[in-house]
Amino acid sequence: MIWICYIIMIAVPYLLGGINTSIIVTKLRTGQDIRTMGSGNAGLTNSLRTQGKATAAIVLLGDVAKAVLSVWAVRLAFLYIGGVDTTVLANGMNWVGYMAGFMVVVGHVLPVYYGFRGGKGVLSAVSAIFTLDWRTGCLLMVVFIILVALTRYVSLGSVAAASLYFVGTLVFVYFIDKDPAGIVCTFIALFTEAIVIFKHHGNIHRLLTHTEKKLGEKAK
Repeated sequence: MIWICYIIMIAVPYLLGGINTSIIVTKLRTGQDIRTMGSGNAGLTNSLRTQGKATAAIVLLGDVAKAVLSVWAVRLAFLYIGGVDTTVLANGMNWVGYMAGFMVVVGHVLPVYYGFRGGKGVLSAVSAIFTLDWRTGCLLMVVFIILVALTRYVSLGSVAAASLYFVGTLVFVYFIDKDPAGIVCTFIALFTEAIVIFKHHGNIHRLLTHTEKKLGEKAK
């Protein structure tokens, strides 16, 4: 029955990740596609700029919920269907949760429901990271908050924080916890951060050309 768990590990987080709260709420509220508004990104920051705080709050809750639910749905599937507790490091299966986190980001970025055009995966990624390892999550959040506070560039904070996911996992999970699956978790973290950073290529270009909008600036 373990093969069913692996199917769940791939399919469930991907399908949940593809449920884009930003697209849904904006469509219900305005009848428009948020991907044609503001920066064109179906995510939290663009929702805040174009739709306001109330919509952004719903997007925040939706993206956090689907990431946390994805990780725990997979963990529980392995526990109750496969008979393996993936949260026990000695079992060498901690990587399963990391793969679930990776797949929810893939689902958010490439949603089958919306023509494979989704958001950038930042909020989904950080929500999954906190669910998997709060220490790495705190490291990334501190870096994000400091950079955004100093520069007012959300994209800069997001890219910088994402680039530390691999490092945080390597230090905390592989070296400190000595997780038997630590190296696998670390490489999954690397692929996850690569997706998030790649999706910010437009933001990186605008940062380099000083045309990126700062936090609080309204979209035209």
